Amino acid sequence: MSTSAISLGSQDQTPPQPHELLALFGGTFDPIHYGHLRPVEQLANEIHLDKVVLIPNNVPPHRPQPEASSAQRLAMLQLAIEGNPLFSIDQRELRRDTPSYTIETLETLRKEYGHAVPLAFIIGQDSLLSLHKWHRWEALLNFCHLVVMGRPGYAQELETPALQRWLDAHKVDDAGLLRQQPQGFIYLANTPLLDISATQIRQRRHAGDDCANFLPSSVERYIESQGLYRR
Repeated sequence: MSTSAISLGSQDQTPPQPHELLALFGGTFDPIHYGHLRPVEQLANEIHLDKVVLIPNNVPPHRPQPEASSAQRLAMLQLAIEGNPLFSIDQRELRRDTPSYTIETLETLRKEYGHAVPLAFIIGQDSLLSLHKWHRWEALLNFCHLVVMGRPGYAQELETPALQRWLDAHKVDDAGLLRQQPQGFIYLANTPLLDISATQIRQRRHAGDDCANFLPSSVERYIESQGLYRR
């Protein structure tokens, strides 16, 4: 596997420096696909990211449990990012038996890296719209910035005027500001997400349809070898 597919905090991981923006991207990744990878690569170009840490979760609290095991999802992530120095993997949530709450992961990361390193948590527009349903969502900006990627077909305004005021109060248009302080801003990126979802891929696999255009060939071969997402 690629040496880039390492656990954050290992001796091989170069610690971020103050004013070096460390971006985090969490998800179930069941499976990882181009709808995850390509928009994040475009985002990295837009806001000049050197590192994006993928954080696969073990027990997602707000959605059905993954079809693939933790070990299988980790293997697919490692295959997908092999040879790509932009990405690394943090396995801490996979080691948990309890639900993976983003706020708790951010708290541990902030303790490890101190109060000066800018952290950005990448989410999609769909997640922004439902953010007020997340566990302790009001505290997220105490630990990180939020970087939001657009998603086709989703609303641009939040659910209530109060939530919209919260967004407007923290929103910045200059991505450079994300490096000026360690947390507290929301940046709406100009990189729309591809209209590809893991649900769509699983459904196509269940139906026996081809998925070659949706995910890396190495991941597709692994899925086939493991007999994943078949009914």
